[in-house]
Amino acid sequence: MNTLNILLALAVSLLISFLSVPFVKNIAIKAGAIDYPKDGRRMHKSPIPRLGGLSIFYGFVVSTLCFADLNRQMLGILLGALIIVTLGVVDDIKVLKAKPKFIVQIIAAILPVAFGARINFVSIPFLNNSSSIAFSGILSYVITIIWIVGVTNAVNLIDGLDGLAAGVSTIASASIFFIALINGNLFVTTISVILVGSCLGFLPYNLNPATIFMGDTGATFLGYIMAVMSIQGMFKSYTLVTFVIPVLILGLPIFDTSFAIIRRLIHHKPIMEADRGHMHHRLIDMGFSQKQTVSILYTISSLLGLSAIVMEGYDTLTGFLLLLSVIVFVVLAIIFAGNPTPKDTKISEKPDTKGQSKQ
Repeated sequence: MNTLNILLALAVSLLISFLSVPFVKNIAIKAGAIDYPKDGRRMHKSPIPRLGGLSIFYGFVVSTLCFADLNRQMLGILLGALIIVTLGVVDDIKVLKAKPKFIVQIIAAILPVAFGARINFVSIPFLNNSSSIAFSGILSYVITIIWIVGVTNAVNLIDGLDGLAAGVSTIASASIFFIALINGNLFVTTISVILVGSCLGFLPYNLNPATIFMGDTGATFLGYIMAVMSIQGMFKSYTLVTFVIPVLILGLPIFDTSFAIIRRLIHHKPIMEADRGHMHHRLIDMGFSQKQTVSILYTISSLLGLSAIVMEGYDTLTGFLLLLSVIVFVVLAIIFAGNPTPKDTKISEKPDTKGQSKQ
């Protein structure tokens, strides 16, 4: 794909996503997919429609059909994405229990795996090129499905502030794009740039103050596509950091979700039980505004993505040094920039299962 085609794929997905939002908003209103601020936990004070993820999905699909290679693997990815989006639409209209959603997500993850998207090995940093762990047979299938379902839900869980999930997904997709470009992976380059455009088209409506939420429809779709693209683009190359790079790119949702699971286990609480321990909750409670919190998390996500690109395109040691600087930056920023007086928690938390907040 030449530069012109890349720009066209980006432009088509962006424009379709942007132009379709008003129509999707009307659909959400008619379907009753509205987030009402029924209690003091919502940050928005007026009803806001969900289902905005349909615009992202629409822009992605149209541009993919126009510019991507519709091979066997792409067919499996699109079929799985359709299942994920359908599940999200139903969940945005009606409240679904966690168990049936989880089962459907596994089914959606099986499709791209069945069509060839699998994690066959991971390499270990700082050791020689032969130091890799190979997965074969059933183990390869299981690990790949766990990765797809895990990332799908991780992105869903960070959708807690206006523009957060869409912006972080834009940054992560752009990072995947540059790494695929470095490696000459045409398939992942095309899909990732299309996903960037779809997110950018939706963002103007979703930034604070948001006029529409992407809902589970958009958050789970973004997580699903990025999980599959990371498999196609990074677990397929024999480099020293095949495991580290995708984890860094998707670091914000992965780390936040991992800490949430550990936190709930330590406190003997159900893993799926909502709490206020997510990074965006903590930053809000430290006194940062929504816009400030989102900007901080955008910066962290960008630096993680940059670390991954440096590791892949230059050398592993430089990338790890950059990553170390990111960690120092985050720690110092939180220590010295936070307001020690928490905001009123009644108006600083988003809903747990609907609107912009997740588990």
